[in-house]
Amino acid sequence: MIHTSFKDNFGKVEFYIREKIKKDGAILSVVIDVCDYPSSQKAIETGIAAAKAGIDILTVGGSIGAQGNLLDNVIKGIKKRVRIPLVLFPGNSATISPDADAIFFMSLLNSRNPYWISGVQTLTAYLIKQLKIEPLPMGYILVEPGGTAGWVGDANLVPRNKPQIAAALALAGQFLGQRIIFLDAGSAAFAPIPAELVAVVRKTIDIPLLVGGGIKTPEEAGRLVKAGADWIQIGTAVEKIKDPQKLISQFIKEVKIR
Repeated sequence: MIHTSFKDNFGKVEFYIREKIKKDGAILSVVIDVCDYPSSQKAIETGIAAAKAGIDILTVGGSIGAQGNLLDNVIKGIKKRVRIPLVLFPGNSATISPDADAIFFMSLLNSRNPYWISGVQTLTAYLIKQLKIEPLPMGYILVEPGGTAGWVGDANLVPRNKPQIAAALALAGQFLGQRIIFLDAGSAAFAPIPAELVAVVRKTIDIPLLVGGGIKTPEEAGRLVKAGADWIQIGTAVEKIKDPQKLISQFIKEVKIR
């Protein structure tokens, strides 16, 4: 017997994401890389500010070191004040917290190492089920320069001027059953993924398209939404500024224009 947990077999967070995209045209998330903040309190404050600004999803994680008490304390501190979904952006098998609502259950489609395609997912699947964290099936594609995630994930980075490669990877992910595609240039990338590449991927797939990495200004986010992104994620842009809520509000205005 097949058991369905929510409408169309989607979990609550995935259903929320799809409904928000349908309603608003596009959504915005902020990722809190807990290791990039000077203190847990500063990370918590930024997460709270992002929620107050009106973001749709808050993600917490990181490529290296985002685990254990540091991760748990930040998530607990944010959840005391925030009601939007809090989703894990895992860097490895230890980036899991029982207090999260969901997790990017990512397969790094262009990794050279099978560990990042299906190995780490196998190692964590039972734990995620036991903790009742909702998995968000996601095809993860790293585009040049790739950042720390590219180095850790041993990625065969997609060249920025080769959109058809990204589109083929994304379509393969869709055909394999993944329900979200994430194009990522890596944290602190020198520039966002080209809008032309995003447009080709958007025309090729039929599932939600998340784009992140190197997006420093609201205008850059707006261009990516116009090119076809359903979901924009930012992180580095808000880490070191005095008023993250103000800047995030400007991002929201650009993302919600479609």
